[in-house]
Amino acid sequence: MRNPGARMQGKGGNKIGGPVEKATHFWPTVIRLFKYLRTDIAGVVFSLIMAAASVILSVNAPKILGKATTEIYTGIMRGLALKKAGTPVHDLPINFNKIETILVTVAIFYVLSALFSSIQQVVMTRISQKTVYQLRKDFKAKMMRMPISYYDTHSNGDIMSRVINDMDNISGTLQQSLIQLVTSALTFVGVLYLMLTISWKLSLVAILTVPLSLAIVRIIAPRSQRFFSRQQAALGLLNDQIEETYSGHTVVRTFNHEEDAVEQFKEQNEKYYKSAWKAQFVSTLIYPMMRFVNNLDYLAMAVIGGIMVAKGNISLGNVQAMLQYTNQFSQPITQMANLTNTIQATVASAERIFEVLDEPEMRTEFDTVPAKNSDNKVELEHVKFGYTPDAPLIEDYSLAVKPGQMVAIVGHTGAGKTTIINLLERFYDLNGGVIRLNGQDTRAMTREDLRSHFAMVLQDTWLFTGTIYDNIKYGNEHATDAEIFAAAEAAHADTFIRQLPEGYQTILNETASNISQGQRQLLTIARAFLANPEILILDEATSSVDTRTETLIQHAMESLLSGRTSFVVAHRLSTIRNADNIVVMDHGDIVETGNHDELMAKGAVYAGLYNAQFSTNLTA
Repeated sequence: MRNPGARMQGKGGNKIGGPVEKATHFWPTVIRLFKYLRTDIAGVVFSLIMAAASVILSVNAPKILGKATTEIYTGIMRGLALKKAGTPVHDLPINFNKIETILVTVAIFYVLSALFSSIQQVVMTRISQKTVYQLRKDFKAKMMRMPISYYDTHSNGDIMSRVINDMDNISGTLQQSLIQLVTSALTFVGVLYLMLTISWKLSLVAILTVPLSLAIVRIIAPRSQRFFSRQQAALGLLNDQIEETYSGHTVVRTFNHEEDAVEQFKEQNEKYYKSAWKAQFVSTLIYPMMRFVNNLDYLAMAVIGGIMVAKGNISLGNVQAMLQYTNQFSQPITQMANLTNTIQATVASAERIFEVLDEPEMRTEFDTVPAKNSDNKVELEHVKFGYTPDAPLIEDYSLAVKPGQMVAIVGHTGAGKTTIINLLERFYDLNGGVIRLNGQDTRAMTREDLRSHFAMVLQDTWLFTGTIYDNIKYGNEHATDAEIFAAAEAAHADTFIRQLPEGYQTILNETASNISQGQRQLLTIARAFLANPEILILDEATSSVDTRTETLIQHAMESLLSGRTSFVVAHRLSTIRNADNIVVMDHGDIVETGNHDELMAKGAVYAGLYNAQFSTNLTA
């Protein structure tokens, strides 16, 4: 899985200079993403109208407020003129009623602006969550239709990153950044227009600083982006090292490598510190520099505006409004420059989602062969298969399995023993030939129907976080308590379960490490008992448990196999001597088939495997 830092950085789209992954097909992806908004287009338009109204009200407020300042200034100057003329002045001739009206108007503008902004935020939050909900729903449905080969060629971390990090990026942009981009553009245009209506000369002062602001963004942002990329890489290596060290802490301590591990951590931590410091330092430069440019603009506006007031070319209230607009003028420029990175990253995230949605799906329609009456439970007829077209593994292989028979699959590690299992459960489809279940072509059945006839007990014990009771019940969601307890007893798991403090309600942790390997295996056998399958797929898993637990597992497996058709991936060949058929695999190919005596008589691959294992056991 991706390191936690990768997700934190991925969420950093609102920080200028953060690492930005650019989309390959920007506009097609944007158009496709907006198609998900079609059902809520009225809401989007309404939200944009609310945002525009909020901006219009907020940018008009300073100009109106300036009239109050002008009114006060005019009243004071008139009073001073009267005093100079010798007229007694008890109260300055300021029209406070007009000022009150102006202040109330401005207050109403700000209140309405905040209200409209809140409304659009609520509407877009609902729309964005609904859109991402639909995207996740489509993604989940797509993953259900994906062939197993996709999971074999894509890491879990990559898939999780798409469904979590990329979805979060899309949600955040639709909820905030999209409207912010519109409001920033409207604010820039609105402020510029109102400034020009007041004074084109003062407006020119503000406009002259725009190229400087853009230059700062263009110069600093790329450098910051490079440093953030290095920071992310260093963080990934640091997390990998920490995970590796802590997961293997027993081995580290056993071989007295604690000091080496600490030194390696210090070295990697120092690299991360240096890259992080540079990234943060460079990225934070943009804000004080933009503020410096804005202060220069503010200073120039105040000096030039003051001179113009003194000459009577502009009112004091309009200079006040221009000063307020100066503060507002640079903000949307920074925001839009920032949002460019955010939107690029979001479209790249959407592209990664759509890549999955466009992947080829499992085939659902096949040219099947007619069903036939057969005494066999499972039949393989002239089967051909290869994971890739240019590397066939099975060519013209046939096998008949009677009800209740055991078929053992043996071979060296990596010989391809799981290939047969993949074909039986249709994790992969054949390149030629047919596999029958009760005489019916398995391709004529849905995968769900086919797999309802099977249960699997594998070497990797898969248990989820939850109670032992729920983990066993996973084999049959409709099972009663009595059936669950009976399955545990049949698997020789009931005794150890009841000895636990919480019994069947004991919570297993994420890796089920709070019980032993052997106990985990017994629970998976209990789950298979509860499923009560016609056909059992069994991967022996007793190599890493103690002798007593191994005996329990063997007894449980024997009970589970009794009366059932089974396919057993065998590691210890002594356990499958009585198998009805033994399929021998070597380098992915089926090289021999027969029972124990027949294969030993051939003196070929199986005999070599058996004799080597037998001699090893004798030596041990």
